[in-house]
Formats: sequence, C-alpha cells, structure tokens
Amino acid sequence: MSRSVIRFRYLLEEAADNITANRTTTALAVATTTFTMLGMGVFLLLYLNAQEALGSLKDEIKVIAYLRDSVSPQEIAQVERVVSGDPAVTAVDIVTREQALTAFRTQFPSEERLLNGLGDNPFPASLVVHVGPAYRSPEQVGGLVRTLKALVEVDEVLYSQEWIDNLAVAVRYLRVLGLGIGVVLAASMVTILANTIKLTLYARREEIEILKLIGAAPGFIKLPLVIEGAVLGGVGAACSLLLLRMLFELAESALALKGTFWGVGRGLAFLPDRVTVAFLLLGVLLGCLGSLVSLIQFRDARR
Repeated sequence: MSRSVIRFRYLLEEAADNITANRTTTALAVATTTFTMLGMGVFLLLYLNAQEALGSLKDEIKVIAYLRDSVSPQEIAQVERVVSGDPAVTAVDIVTREQALTAFRTQFPSEERLLNGLGDNPFPASLVVHVGPAYRSPEQVGGLVRTLKALVEVDEVLYSQEWIDNLAVAVRYLRVLGLGIGVVLAASMVTILANTIKLTLYARREEIEILKLIGAAPGFIKLPLVIEGAVLGGVGAACSLLLLRMLFELAESALALKGTFWGVGRGLAFLPDRVTVAFLLLGVLLGCLGSLVSLIQFRDARR
C-alpha cells in the first residue's frame, strides 16, 4: 500500500473519530445545517418554478381580438388575412361564436345557469393572434394591439403582457430576496460549523501540540478538521434535500398543482439534477469554510 493511500486513510479516520467523539455536538450541527440548507432550498425551488412559469408565459403570448356581432364570416376571413400579414404574427386562430359557447360549456359545466337570460349565444367571435418570439417586447406587442384596435371589425382587444411584466418583476424581487436570505443562512451555517469544529480543536489541543513538536506539517493537522466540516456540510445538505423532496410532494398533493403551476407552464418541478449536485457541493463548500474559520479563530486565540 502506497504512502499516499495510507495518509489519506489516516485523514479520513481522524475525521471520523472527531465526528463520533462528539456525537451530541455533531447531531446538533447536522440538524441545524439541515434546516439552514432547507431554507435555501425552499427559496431556490420557488424561484426556479416561478422562472419556468414566466418562461412558459413568454412563449405563449397571445393577443385576443373580439369581433363585433355584426361581422359576417367573409369579413372575419378578411380580417384574418390582414392580421396574418403582420410580420409580428406567426399564426391566427379563428374562434367562432359557436366554438366559444361550446368551450364555455365544456370548461364550466356547472355554470350553465349564467347563460340564462343572455340569449342563445352571448359570446362574440374572436381572433387568437400568436406573436412571434422576436416581437414579444411590450412596445412591439403594444403596436400590434393598436393595429388591431384600429380595425372597424374589432370590438375589444385583450392581451396578457401587463400581467407577464408584473410576474417578471415579482420573479426579480424573489431572486433578490432569495439571494439576501441565502447569504444570511450561509453565514449562519458557517458560524455553526465553525463553532462545532472549534470544540474539536479545543478538545484535541494537547494532541495537536504534540503533533507539532514531532514535526507534523500544518496541512497534516488541519486536513482532518476540514474533512470533518465538509462531511457535516454535505450530510446537512443531503438531509435538507430529502426533507425538501418530501415537502415538495406534500405541496403537489395538497395544492393539486401537478398539471400546471398556478395554471401556467408544465407544472411544479423539483430541482434539476445539476442544481441538486450544485446544492450538495455548496453544503460541502460551506462546511470547509466553517472549518477554515474555526482554524483561523483557534490560531488567533492561541497567540
């Protein structure tokens, strides 16, 4: 067995001994780390799903032009040809009055009573205008809306741009809030792990002094402590992911959001694999940082 393998095994054994020697402190550190990382995970999950919903909405920007009741089928076809000629438009769907009535009865069967007293068919015909990806800015969509409103056959124009813009603002605020809270939670986690490692340092201070006297390199002394912090951080991150997955599945079941995310997008999604790996690595990195902070504080205290 090579010297490097023996040395690596020693470092792992020392880290394991440090963890098992302080079971209560270790358990508290892992529990606190778990709930700290869970807080980060919740904000990350909310942000990613909100971002996905926003992207889905932007991909499905539609402008609906409701036509006057007096418009004939020939005039509707003429309007459709005019609108289709706009470079911002990728497709135009004609929804007749009969199709609108059928869609309402299909989607809201329990609300049939609302139609009583409104005549046989109170719904107007409409054009559903699909906007191309290169023309989805508020200014460009606004120009298309003004063009549609100028047509004499059009009674009203509705589109979701304002709501989409509000959602984009909310997502930006959520990102800033999440980053702020993430920094605070990360600092808390580093402090907690630093204090845990510091207890190990004080418990082994005589052993550390002996290692120094016999010529042990500083890295040889410090590496087991850094590994200990990395293990605690990684275990805390893994436990927080398990809890986050459980909470995610409970939210899906309780809120019935499996089909869509608040009516838009592909539905709630858990953290992607690459984000999960990055989350675990973040826990390990914060654990290492906590160990380094404790080593610096211990060195300064010994001076």
